[in-house]
Amino acid sequence: MMEKADSGQKLYTMMRLWEFPDRYIVEPTDGSSGSFLAISREDGSMTLIDELPQSNSVRVPKIRTIFGVIGMIKLLAGSYLLVITERECVGSYFGHPIFKVSSLKILPCDHSLKNSTAEQKKMQSEFSGLINVAERTSGLFFSYDTNLTLSAQRLHDLGDESKLLPLWRQADPRFLWNNYMLEVLIDNKLGFQYFQAAIGKDIIDITLIARRCTRRTGTRMWRRGADSDGYVANFVESEQIVQLNGYTASFVQVRGSIPLLWEQIVDLTYKPKFEIVRLEEAPRVVERHFLDLRKRYGSVLAVDLVNGHGGEGRVSEKFANAMQHIVSDDVRYLHFDFHRICGHVHFERLSILYDQIVDFLTKNRGDVVLMATCLINKMPSEEYLLLNEKGEKVEEQLGVVRTNCIDCLDRTNVTQNLKKSMIGRNMLECQLRRLGVFGGDETIKSHPNFDDNFKIRSYW
Repeated sequence: MMEKADSGQKLYTMMRLWEFPDRYIVEPTDGSSGSFLAISREDGSMTLIDELPQSNSVRVPKIRTIFGVIGMIKLLAGSYLLVITERECVGSYFGHPIFKVSSLKILPCDHSLKNSTAEQKKMQSEFSGLINVAERTSGLFFSYDTNLTLSAQRLHDLGDESKLLPLWRQADPRFLWNNYMLEVLIDNKLGFQYFQAAIGKDIIDITLIARRCTRRTGTRMWRRGADSDGYVANFVESEQIVQLNGYTASFVQVRGSIPLLWEQIVDLTYKPKFEIVRLEEAPRVVERHFLDLRKRYGSVLAVDLVNGHGGEGRVSEKFANAMQHIVSDDVRYLHFDFHRICGHVHFERLSILYDQIVDFLTKNRGDVVLMATCLINKMPSEEYLLLNEKGEKVEEQLGVVRTNCIDCLDRTNVTQNLKKSMIGRNMLECQLRRLGVFGGDETIKSHPNFDDNFKIRSYW
């Protein structure tokens, strides 16, 4: 079992929020004797104090229980404090509980607004209305004990000095969604699924994590392509983790928009037109994007699932042309016209794609017997992390498959996920064989309840 990172700094799991006329006070209530955090309602400035201020007997402060301080958002003439008022435990990650934010509260620190101009007040009102939408936002996950922004392999490889840092200092800023308000945060923008499955006498813990990148953010219909630094829209790192009898197996994939400078102007047409801008910069942007992936993940196989004709085909052609300049032993590119080959129902034809990429997944060194067994079943041998019961690394993932369609949604989901017959599902079957849960010919489909559970939970 992977040890908890010892940051030496306790994160409070429950607090009391006092609402005084001039400030908010956050008081730890989980048996700690730490200082109180005071937040000015005038301008949002923060200080640590040793005791609660005396309250006016005429105006008793409102008190509520909170489970975390997400941070502070600053607008034109004031700031807003975000706190967690309700939480739900949805599973565990290496033995540590993972919580989903059930309810947020936005607390204004805008008393200085009275000195603002009418125009500023109007804009502040419009912005605050948008901020209040956050109270209804779902899908925010966090942990008090472990770093959710790092994959199991990166978490295992943290140096001793890094493990002593606070969790927010260890975090990968790409996946830390409140990175800009780090001073008082403990929250991450992630997708998280956890459940247990029984196969025979074995109880298996399954964890699925999708980490969405903070660079080039925006709704998927409005934000496309890359910026000049190579950061792409809709970039997500997906990890599936299997734990059994002290062993841990982890597999990571990534997805992201086509790394060119392009856009799709949304209008009333069914398929809005694509527009490639500054085409002369395409080779440099693509090179920057894949250089970043190489540094983080090792070898990269880019699988392009878009149509080979029409507007999608033109974007795909420019992508393929730009890739010619960087393709090497460590960076490969493959186009697979998903709609032409699979249509809307023949997902079993993804085996054609798998036959083309299995060599990438099996090219690393490995035990000869294991590799032979995996190849017979078209399974990768060592493209995942495996830790033994002592937490020692037995195998490691040395490369990553990068998948894209146009919006990195439906076609990418079917190709990456466990729902049908592709990469994640095949990798899971290989891991279960390696752990002794499955026999040589056994598959997920051999266990209907297990199969149905995955079909429901793998839309991530």
